[in-house]
Amino acid sequence: MLPHRATPSPVILHRNQPHVHLKPKTFALTFVLALMTAMGPIAMDIYVPSLPQLAEEFAASPMRVQWTLSAYLIGFGIAQIFYGPLSDKLGRKPLLLAGFAIFLVASLASMAATSIDTLIAARALQGAGGAGPIIVVRAIVRDLYEGARAGRQLSVMSTIMGIAPIAAPVMGGVLALWFGWRASFVAMFVIVACLIVTAALLLPETLKQKQDAPLSLGGIFSSFRIILANRRWRIYSALNCLGHTGIYTFLAAAPFILQNVYGLTPLQFGFSFSMCSIAFVIGAGTGSRLVTRLGLNRTISIGIGCYFIGGIAQALGVLLFPETLAALLIPEMIFFCGVGFVMPHSIAAALTPFPERAGAAASLQGFVQMTFSASVGLAVASMIGATAWPLVIATLALGLSAGAVFLALPGTRHRE
Repeated sequence: MLPHRATPSPVILHRNQPHVHLKPKTFALTFVLALMTAMGPIAMDIYVPSLPQLAEEFAASPMRVQWTLSAYLIGFGIAQIFYGPLSDKLGRKPLLLAGFAIFLVASLASMAATSIDTLIAARALQGAGGAGPIIVVRAIVRDLYEGARAGRQLSVMSTIMGIAPIAAPVMGGVLALWFGWRASFVAMFVIVACLIVTAALLLPETLKQKQDAPLSLGGIFSSFRIILANRRWRIYSALNCLGHTGIYTFLAAAPFILQNVYGLTPLQFGFSFSMCSIAFVIGAGTGSRLVTRLGLNRTISIGIGCYFIGGIAQALGVLLFPETLAALLIPEMIFFCGVGFVMPHSIAAALTPFPERAGAAASLQGFVQMTFSASVGLAVASMIGATAWPLVIATLALGLSAGAVFLALPGTRHRE
């Protein structure tokens, strides 16, 4: 009889860690992490076609209804301050599961909402839960990869998770037409219930060494000061923030502009938004193949070029052809494609200097991103009227700002 040989555990990070089924640095783990991060786009996109229905049912203005989006971002922004540092101290998996659990409770509250104020509050709680998976997954990627390899990994994940913003608006449009706006929150609950079971059973703990220092608010903000002092983090976080704000501004304004100004139905709007999401996936997928050959900065520069072209083309298109939907939508697709190039690689570049506090760096980056996006979204929503110009001006300004940040810093731009 051959002597028995023990089979090694797929992940050997903690002596008392139970057996897990997904090995680090495999496509299976990448796919599962992408599904986890897809919860964010689903929570934002699936019920967007229902926003005009919400305005009608609750007799609320577009800006008031838009608060259901901004409340999600505000809850997300505040909560993520704590997820990253807590995951550095307690481990990635416990914080991931906690975020999913909060999201489930908030989804139930959203389903049962009887007023716009109740729904806004439930959405803020939902954002607080949704922050966990997004921030923790970014920290997990930083645990396993560095530099261009981390950027490629995030690009592959973005390509996979890009199915969510493609399918979610169409699904939301169908649900809104057939069952009303509450059906979108039922769908969110079912999807996240499946994700929390998947995370509990299959996800490994990737944190190699937990921080020994006692956790306190002073310690958290001390870490943030160290991160803010890093010029590389500030530059790449700004680029990520501007691109995300472009997506969010379209998400906040487009339901009213496309349905009330251009006359689209909720389902037609869903298909229109899906076209922009496809452009994002194309950008992320192409970027994932180019980054290991071109490097992070050159790959990002392609996306910045798309920001310029999309913003300028949209302004000219709406000026010359104000009643033609393609004049608004095609440039928006170019902008979305640019975000696919920029966002994954700017996140990776910003987190690279902080292997020992990746969670805190991801938290602060997400806080800045979400706070700025919510502020710009509210400003644009307050100006929505009978034209698309509030959205067009915001898209142009964001694209030009991203270009100025990138081009004004040649020392960082040319050094990987």
